[in-house]
Amino acid sequence: MSGDLVIQLGQEALMVVMLVSAPMLGLGLLVGLMVSVFQATTSIQEQTLAFIPKIVAVFVAILIFGPWMLRIMVEYLTRILVNLPSYIG
Repeated sequence: MSGDLVIQLGQEALMVVMLVSAPMLGLGLLVGLMVSVFQATTSIQEQTLAFIPKIVAVFVAILIFGPWMLRIMVEYLTRILVNLPSYIG
């Protein structure tokens, strides 16, 4: 296994992680921003108010994007396992 192959596998793994986590992080970011704007306009300074909507948004993102995220992960794992003999040999 050469150094170039290890770097390529690492890059692919990081890309898969970014693709899979992006919907949850993005939706959580948008909901957090909306809650922050709401808190700033209404002068509500409750710290726990931001957590519940973010948690719900992340769960909704998992429900909506779950099949897509699973497909991305399964395709990556399949690619790794199919090419494993060529990686080792």
